[in-house]
Amino acid sequence: MAISLLDDIRALTPAIRKLAPQIEQDRNLPPAVVDQLAGLGVFKLAVPEQYGGSEAEPSLLVDVLEELGRADGSTGWCAMVGAATGMTLAYLPPATAMDLVRDPRFLIAGVAAPTGRATPVEGGYRVRGRWAFASACRHATHLVGGMLTPEGVRLAVLDPAALTIHDTWEVAGLRGTGSHDFTADDVLVPADRTFSLAEAPVQKGPLYAFPALSLLALGIGAVSLGIARAAIEDFGELARTKRNPLTGEAIAAKPAVRAAVAEATALHGAGLAYLRHSVTAVVPAATPETDALRRARLRLAISTATRNAARAVDLLYHAAGGSAVYDSSPLQRHFRDVHVATQHAMVSGDVTEAAGAVLLGLADSVPTARL
Repeated sequence: MAISLLDDIRALTPAIRKLAPQIEQDRNLPPAVVDQLAGLGVFKLAVPEQYGGSEAEPSLLVDVLEELGRADGSTGWCAMVGAATGMTLAYLPPATAMDLVRDPRFLIAGVAAPTGRATPVEGGYRVRGRWAFASACRHATHLVGGMLTPEGVRLAVLDPAALTIHDTWEVAGLRGTGSHDFTADDVLVPADRTFSLAEAPVQKGPLYAFPALSLLALGIGAVSLGIARAAIEDFGELARTKRNPLTGEAIAAKPAVRAAVAEATALHGAGLAYLRHSVTAVVPAATPETDALRRARLRLAISTATRNAARAVDLLYHAAGGSAVYDSSPLQRHFRDVHVATQHAMVSGDVTEAAGAVLLGLADSVPTARL
């Protein structure tokens, strides 16, 4: 299944790469691309097998999302959100989860940040709130929103028809993700469509023993590395065709250009190898100490992959010279896309600092929610 899916996605990559400038201009993915990804099962990669999903290994998620990031940063990002958020079905009652996946275009997205407020009522909650950065929200069949309840933080699975999407996504990069705000105004949500990531999942497969926040964050590093790989390929084409006006030689003859592409390639390879290793590393029987250490190492690998990708793109952008400043240059788009990815809270400096504290044996000083 893994090889077949990757082959199918690689077959789509050339067409998506051609669409990338239009995706950025439209600030949205074409419905046909979303349908293709849905048809391949990308949005069900983390959905339990019991509900018709793949329940895929995290390493497959890395490979799929890295390839889609290479095709187009915005496409990879929306695929990441849909694929990772599918894991939330493991926390819902089976009948509820089965009801959600009946839609052939199933794509669950949303925002975990608890910027909603929930009032308990008989059979569920009345929910109000506004959530920002809702990537793929115009394509989602269901949207998740974090909310504060009297019992603590919970997440609600919301019907997009009951919500209002606000066109807010005027940004520097990843423009095609359509990461607008959405609001709920006194929406009734049944209790069986709410859950907490702090509780044990209903499904007990190996994928759901993987740290939930790490699974949600995993694609940030993978998509960023895909953007870097696309930049390496596009820079290589530029280096072979752009001429030095003084010598007439291709700029590929310049030592600085050769060094830039070599270092960028190493940064991409090192980030991808570290990320793959971290998601497949064997972990001893779980204890509070080993669990904290595993989460710290995973989040450090994800953050490092993202930073490596940005550094690789920076090297190529600068080595390309004036050619890279035009909107028509794919390197300009890669530069903006990867730097928007680095701004995500799940790969922030706070995460790196928290990981360092755990590695130094100071796990007790790190809030659980940080990793």
